[in-house]
Amino acid sequence: MSEYLGEFIGTLILIAFGDGVVAGIVLKKSKAEAGGWLLACIAWGMAVTLAIYAVGNISGAHINPAVTLGFAAVGVFPWEKVPGYITAQVLGAFTGGIIVWLNYLPHWSRTGDKASKLEVFSTIPAIRSYPSNLTSEMLGTFFLIFGLLFIGANDFTEGLNPIVVGALISAIGFSFGGTTGFAINPARDFGPRIAHTLLPIHGKGSSDWSYAWVPVIGPILGGLNGGLVYYALFDHKVTLSLWIVSAVSLLIIFYAFMQNKNLNKQHL
Repeated sequence: MSEYLGEFIGTLILIAFGDGVVAGIVLKKSKAEAGGWLLACIAWGMAVTLAIYAVGNISGAHINPAVTLGFAAVGVFPWEKVPGYITAQVLGAFTGGIIVWLNYLPHWSRTGDKASKLEVFSTIPAIRSYPSNLTSEMLGTFFLIFGLLFIGANDFTEGLNPIVVGALISAIGFSFGGTTGFAINPARDFGPRIAHTLLPIHGKGSSDWSYAWVPVIGPILGGLNGGLVYYALFDHKVTLSLWIVSAVSLLIIFYAFMQNKNLNKQHL
């Protein structure tokens, strides 16, 4: 099996299990209906674990463009493979979304809320504020890449590493996910959002493309920062890229702070 096919299958598994549990929670007449945030975070961690077990020895199981770009930025992954990996990840996520749609075919017509149907496929912010939403996605993905690198620096009993990575995903969901739904993965949001747009989902609404750039740009910036900061701290490799990406990220965070400050004044 090629590395690119491995990334396709790994990302498909991630979305089939991850979006599958979201569908079970939000769609009407599902036996998992109203399962809650705890179930979602644990299930996404398990989805990542299973995807790594499936293709980790084939492609490294990036299953996330932010991981691929973050690793390439610090020199542990070749740039020439980046386009192929990202294409495979998006296609895998798109296909995973189709599988979830097929599995829950009778439930779409029983579910009246259009936002819930979109939520099966893509993230929706709890409070729509683009600078703050970007900040949340950057922070979550920063800790994802930073965490993957420090997990990789430790020796684990053979076969345990995917479970530790899955725990990291769940921890990020518990700590940072309540604001945006923690995409922390451009393919995880973009591929299924395309599926939502194209599939004949009964009673669906807008695919909310006006928000779609946030779970793409935020994770990319956070992933680059996570990798570059890790190597600056532990390998003493400070690059121009680190300064540029950090400056852009800090500007977004500052803008989010100022916007929130102005909103607070308006409510006084």
